[in-house]
Amino acid sequence: MNQIFDWCVDFLYWLSDILGMTYKEINVWIFVIIWPLIFIIQWIYIAYLKKKIHDSKRLKP
Repeated sequence: MNQIFDWCVDFLYWLSDILGMTYKEINVWIFVIIWPLIFIIQWIYIAYLKKKIHDSKRLKP
């Protein structure tokens, strides 16, 4: 588990060098902005699909 964490940290440091950002800025972008945004979009899409399935079942004779 520690090795996976270390690889992830190394990846974030590598990404921060490429993007010209600090490690902390990358963390904020990923875990405070991007991750919650993806979660909210997925939740809305799932709700849309559930409604679509419910509506299609209602229309069948």
